[in-house]
Amino acid sequence: MIDGAMLIGAELRQAEARFGSVDPSTGAALTPDFSSAGADAVADAASLAAAAFPAYSSTDPESRAAFLERIAEGILAIGDDLIVRAMAESGLPRARLEGERGRTVGQLRMFAGVVRQGDFFDATIDPALPDRAPLPRPDLRRVNLAVGPVAVFGASNFPLAFSVAGGDTASALAAGCPVIVKGHPAHPGTGELVARAIRTAVDASGLPAGVFSYLPGETNELGGALVSDPRIKAVGFTGSRGGGLALMRIAASRAEPIPVYAEMSSINPVILFPAALEARGDALADAYIGSLTMGAGQFCTNPGLVLGIDSPALDAFVARAGAALGACRSTTMLTPGIHAAYEKGVDALATHDAVRTVARGQKGDGENQAIGALFETDGRSFIADAALGHEVFGSSSVVVRCQDLQELTAVVAALEGQLTATLLLDPADEADAKALIPVLADRVGRILANGWPTGVEVSPAMVHGGPFPATSDGRTTSVGTLAIYRFLRPVCFQNLPASLLPDAISDANPWGVARRIDGKREGSPR
Repeated sequence: MIDGAMLIGAELRQAEARFGSVDPSTGAALTPDFSSAGADAVADAASLAAAAFPAYSSTDPESRAAFLERIAEGILAIGDDLIVRAMAESGLPRARLEGERGRTVGQLRMFAGVVRQGDFFDATIDPALPDRAPLPRPDLRRVNLAVGPVAVFGASNFPLAFSVAGGDTASALAAGCPVIVKGHPAHPGTGELVARAIRTAVDASGLPAGVFSYLPGETNELGGALVSDPRIKAVGFTGSRGGGLALMRIAASRAEPIPVYAEMSSINPVILFPAALEARGDALADAYIGSLTMGAGQFCTNPGLVLGIDSPALDAFVARAGAALGACRSTTMLTPGIHAAYEKGVDALATHDAVRTVARGQKGDGENQAIGALFETDGRSFIADAALGHEVFGSSSVVVRCQDLQELTAVVAALEGQLTATLLLDPADEADAKALIPVLADRVGRILANGWPTGVEVSPAMVHGGPFPATSDGRTTSVGTLAIYRFLRPVCFQNLPASLLPDAISDANPWGVARRIDGKREGSPR
């Protein structure tokens, strides 16, 4: 059921202010209209979240894990209605959204496993040494605890996996933090369906009502009010650089500044090494265009930049890639606003004096079409103008022709922070690649070889982050099990009576978590 309500704890509330959604492929309005949450709704949701925090953050691992699993089951129980609504609101195809639903459910179940394992507590005990000379050591016990209520901003390009029950929400709930989601205005019906599933899981788990709230809305004032509320202790955001920076400024100007974990901007350089280019340039060009145009290029890991050394093999690669792109029909972008920004970015590249247009794709049917765009420039021009390294969100990419490996390395060093870098290489290229990796590692969060960046595995080893502006904090990731640490902080307990210690660091260890005692790892995760 979708009726346009806000979910403020257990309450379904309608707002007088309303907004609508559209089918981006046709521009047609969708029904119903939706509540546009205001400052009063933010205050009520934040009050409930703060009231729920002490009890929820103290839940035992099994109860918290079971709650996450109930959310996953509830999302699956929505059935095809969820996919149909998400298709209508995003223009994305069924197969993509069914896969994204699987990823969303998988993330929740993964974090349920993380909670049961208990390693995230990092329980550490340094027993008292009363006879140590010259000074005795007190009993010291450290554990990671939840930071408090978290605000999560739904993303436009992943209406399920990075939205209401996406990775930010899953990791914050796993950490023990109540969550208030600001739903993305592009897919409010999808968001409401998922929010209702979470609400049902809260009730079924016997948790305080304020553990979860959902605030739809299309105004910047809603996001600002949420980040400004003193009861919010951290923010998860995936979106534009402008949006992320605005939230960071609000968070920094509070009486108590808080962290904003924002994923914002990346062009994900791909490096073509000479031996690989000579051996399989045509295949690499075809795969490049496939990655570039997949999903209208609306991925944060889209290959927006290709670096190669000037040669006949690079000439052939560019020609082949241009021909492949020229045969591609455009697909629908997520929103009219995203399409307008894409067209503006493509036009800026097409009219740049140092840029050559290699190819454009074919226009498909419907509104808001992302017509693919491939451009070329040289290394010196790229370094000279930082604007050439700005993200164009969509199926647009620039090939940078470098004179030699030294200039290619200089281009890499001049890049802003990125989510990924890709090495396309053969064994003969490995010595040059090894010399380049330290430079890349300083600029990116994930380095991959002989693949394409448009695919982010949800697993313990994954890093989906990078130096600014890829993310606001390059020490963190929004995908994988490490994402939970964004919403935790270490607390040390010194000489507390046993009855006052948190369960994870008590001598009884009723939760059975592994601990480090006097510097040695003892026990094993359940």
